Amino acid sequence: MFFKKKKSLPQLVWKFVRANYFISIIAVIILFVGLIAAYKLLSSEDEYIYAKIKISQGLWWANTAKPAVWMVDAIKKGDVEVSLSGKPMIEVLEVRNYPWWSSDEYVVYIDAKIKVSKNKKTDTYSFKRVTIGVGSPIDLELPSVQTSGTIIEMSEKPFLKNKLIKNITFVKKWAEPWEFDAIQVGDTYNNGEEDVFEILDKKIANAQAEYMPKLGYNYPTYSESKVHITVTAKVLVREENNNIIFGEDQILRLGKGLNLATNKYAFTDYFISDIQ
Repeated sequence: MFFKKKKSLPQLVWKFVRANYFISIIAVIILFVGLIAAYKLLSSEDEYIYAKIKISQGLWWANTAKPAVWMVDAIKKGDVEVSLSGKPMIEVLEVRNYPWWSSDEYVVYIDAKIKVSKNKKTDTYSFKRVTIGVGSPIDLELPSVQTSGTIIEMSEKPFLKNKLIKNITFVKKWAEPWEFDAIQVGDTYNNGEEDVFEILDKKIANAQAEYMPKLGYNYPTYSESKVHITVTAKVLVREENNNIIFGEDQILRLGKGLNLATNKYAFTDYFISDIQ
């Protein structure tokens, strides 16, 4: 009795190739493309840029809710998002937050180092295969939190610290007497990275407010004790394009309302009267 000799693996492969010529060509092309992609992935140098990101949901022009305190606490300096291959995609370098007009919401900014691909023909960058630039949304999948934001500034080098101190005076007319007592000289606000506001001085002046409530056909008047409050503070700002900017994007001008709070007091309905 005779036994057929078993064919070797190369012989079986060759037989399959001859029987399935078209499928074999497609498989070779896919393998070739995969090898080229793997070579480029392994041999290419990682490219990183620096970005300032304003944390928010949706596009920058959308009127969405600002982050609450639990979101502020969840974003950690030093957090790193990694790719499937273990390479850093986003590293959080700084986290800064500012109260939003006496509410329980905050405006949150982060400085981040981002792994990108650069299109040298168009001089644009891509992150996770999506083109990014100033004004574009970006998703952050960090170990401690998942959120999104808007890129407000990009740079190939770390951002420079071009900040300076200004003494700013602001006033509130017809305030309640308890408001003056609540303001404490020396009180500060820290944005998570540094002290950006410190109260240097406060002054009070008596005032009188008159009211005329409607009671039938009579219009009696009565007055209530009010005060005018003047506060001088040391504020950390930066000058850019002849503007004085506080908190990344709040431009300070004479007569403009001030969006600010300290650890103990929220400055509601205060207006800037002097900048030195």
